[in-house]
Amino acid sequence: MYRVSILYGTPADQQAFDQYYREVHIPIAKRMRDLTGWTLTWVGQQDGDLAPAVHLIADLYAADKASMDAILASDEGQAAAADVGNFATGGITFLYGNEEAVL
Repeated sequence: MYRVSILYGTPADQQAFDQYYREVHIPIAKRMRDLTGWTLTWVGQQDGDLAPAVHLIADLYAADKASMDAILASDEGQAAAADVGNFATGGITFLYGNEEAVL
């Protein structure tokens, strides 16, 4: 399983971010085809040295890297990527890799 984790830094206006993400961004991103999963973690507590603080983690899943590359390169994937600048005022980090289940 291939995963892209998107870490959204704490936005200037958390309420506006949350509302925009749920009402605008999710419907745009849901148009991406062939994802095998999509999860959201709304960070309630963060320990460690990562700065800025993370507000939201979105994990996108695909069968393999080639599938994920195709999803992100599609018109729907490009539309979702283009929308990020409209709400991600706290910065954004992308992590790409193969997920390995341990337990």
